[in-house]
Amino acid sequence: MELIDHLALGFSTALSLDNALYCLLGALIGTAIGVLPGIGPTATVAVLLPVTYHLTPVASLIMLAGIYYGSQYGGSTTAILVNLPGEVSSSVTAIDGYQMARKGDAGKALAIAAIGSFVAGTFATFVIALVAVPLSRIALQFGPAEYFSLILTGLVTSTALAHGSMLKAVAAIVAGMLFGLIGIDVDSGAFRYNMGLIEMSDGLSIVAVALGIFGISEILRNLDDPERAPSGMAKITTLMPTRDDLRRSAMPIVRGSVLGSALGTLPGAGSILSAFAAYMVEKRLSRTPSRFGKGAIEGVAAPEAANNAGAQTSFIPMLTLGLPTNPLMALMIGALMLHGITPGPDVIDRRPELFWGLIASMWVGNAMLVVLNLPLVGVWVSLLRIPYRLLMPAIVAFSIIGVFTVGGSDFDVYVLAALSLFGYLLSKLGCEPAPFLMGFVLGAPLEEHMRRALVFSNGDPSIFVTQPISAAFLVCAVLILIAILLPGVSRKREEIFAEES
Repeated sequence: MELIDHLALGFSTALSLDNALYCLLGALIGTAIGVLPGIGPTATVAVLLPVTYHLTPVASLIMLAGIYYGSQYGGSTTAILVNLPGEVSSSVTAIDGYQMARKGDAGKALAIAAIGSFVAGTFATFVIALVAVPLSRIALQFGPAEYFSLILTGLVTSTALAHGSMLKAVAAIVAGMLFGLIGIDVDSGAFRYNMGLIEMSDGLSIVAVALGIFGISEILRNLDDPERAPSGMAKITTLMPTRDDLRRSAMPIVRGSVLGSALGTLPGAGSILSAFAAYMVEKRLSRTPSRFGKGAIEGVAAPEAANNAGAQTSFIPMLTLGLPTNPLMALMIGALMLHGITPGPDVIDRRPELFWGLIASMWVGNAMLVVLNLPLVGVWVSLLRIPYRLLMPAIVAFSIIGVFTVGGSDFDVYVLAALSLFGYLLSKLGCEPAPFLMGFVLGAPLEEHMRRALVFSNGDPSIFVTQPISAAFLVCAVLILIAILLPGVSRKREEIFAEES
């Protein structure tokens, strides 16, 4: 009964005129970003983060969330039609989706992808509504030692799931943590690492850092590569799948939804791993695995369901624990912080309209995407004809204006420029920018909880292993490190990310 009351509050919030419009806007922007390769939802949210400063907290999260799961929908469209995944997770869909399109079944593949995405999104949102409150109640029992171990485990997991060298991922996280410690020491009040600049006394602006690392540096990376133009688009004859198509897709959608919902809560690339895992599961369960890679509809249904479910359940740790599982969730936390809201278990009790409004908006947004996506397929694909040289200056100008608007300081623009070059340098060195942002966001709370725990224990570090929950998290972190360093697991990890790239 309590859940029904909470959802009633959520739908009354999400269906208000302003919030519904921002939900629609986010879903449309997300779909367009998913279609366009080389931009991505993280860079888009980073660019739009300054805009959220002028919106209500509820509208901000609803719009940004719509961009995230909308991009999962949009990425499948060009993956199926032109074998050009707009999103990394959609590269799995392209394996069989494009082969179906070549056989004249592009419409069926798009319809199954949309149905799978909607079912998975609905299921994942139900999971969030079901487990969020119990998890937040448990989180309220956490002390500083538990939070320290939880954050440390999240950083270890995100390191293990990062692309390429683990050593480089660790280095990027440590660098991000050091940047995050710039400013005033919360205990002593002393300035640290500010190089004598009064503008750095409050630390670096998360908007400037995020835009530099993911927005402008992404443009610099894209300028290194020639524009990728699709050679041709498959024609769409019908959007109606047959009864046999629906029958063969039903269980893959169910399995993909469950698998994606579980893996999406993991720190790192949950939706990406979900898509790969769902595809491998279906291939192993199939009586005719040889059909996969040649246009098997199960190869479209399962990964599409998994990556959409994974994208939405990644909100669970962010909403209930204040722990971002990926860079985009870190930006969501940044959006909350712009409004003076500290993410974590208290949000459910103190701002129930924000929490439940966001959850209800996911149902609303998924329904909007199903209704809008298929009729607008031609519009989305036409976006591929926009030259990147026209998009680039608009993104740069919008980023600079946005950073200056939020902080009102020229210094933040300089930070944006410096971090853009730094993000570009990271990519040239083979380091991902995502671990850097995770370290930047989580470094300060990691230090804060560690110091508080040591104060409570009079400087005795054994508090981290004598507290049962804290010890359990630390054991998980150690096991993850051991597992990822095993030769067999290490090879499999390299194979997965090689396929992904």
